[in-house]
Amino acid sequence: MTTFLLIPGAGGAGWYWHLVSAELSRRGHEPIAVDLPAADETAGWPEYSEASLAALGDRSEPVVVAQSMGAFTGPLVCARIPARRLVLANPMVPAPGETAGEWWGATGQEQARKEAGFGPLDMPGDFFHDVPQDVTDEAMAGGDQSQSGFSFAQPWPLDAWPDVPTSVIQGVDDRLFPLEFQRRVVRERLGLELHEAPGGHLMALSRPVEFTDVLLGLVTGG
Repeated sequence: MTTFLLIPGAGGAGWYWHLVSAELSRRGHEPIAVDLPAADETAGWPEYSEASLAALGDRSEPVVVAQSMGAFTGPLVCARIPARRLVLANPMVPAPGETAGEWWGATGQEQARKEAGFGPLDMPGDFFHDVPQDVTDEAMAGGDQSQSGFSFAQPWPLDAWPDVPTSVIQGVDDRLFPLEFQRRVVRERLGLELHEAPGGHLMALSRPVEFTDVLLGLVTGG
């Protein structure tokens, strides 16, 4: 059995992982989905790390999985504890000292979207285009999941990437971070190649079985 610490992206809702959690449990693993204080204008990366570690408790050597903006938190957790692996899913890969607000311009995300044929950002369409309607309805019924301005303005505090095996899973239909854009960013910032998975930006909601297959393949060396 492996413990998976599942860190969400912007909005901070551990609910994002509920379908993957069910799939991991079905296969004999222990998922722990973290709720982050995302709307708290006094909470930043240290508080997000503490929330993640509190959820983990005394469990040892987890696989840390971080989605999108959660990639700012996942490495901080791995810098604090021994982790078996860090897996980033459709991530915003941070650079030392960079804020989440600066990340978009520094990586050229907007131009990459244009080159991929996407127009102005359409939140429901770009995020939920491949998520089943019943799951989308449940997400929308969850109420406000805003992300604090403070978190976008706080520099990422690490001087270097933590010494932990790291993998990146990228949804091939991600409209927010197109595939070739992510391939370039991950190579430049981590020196890694992507592991592709079906689905868009919220692939843990749209393709949870396939995402879990890829995730467990990385952990087991498959």
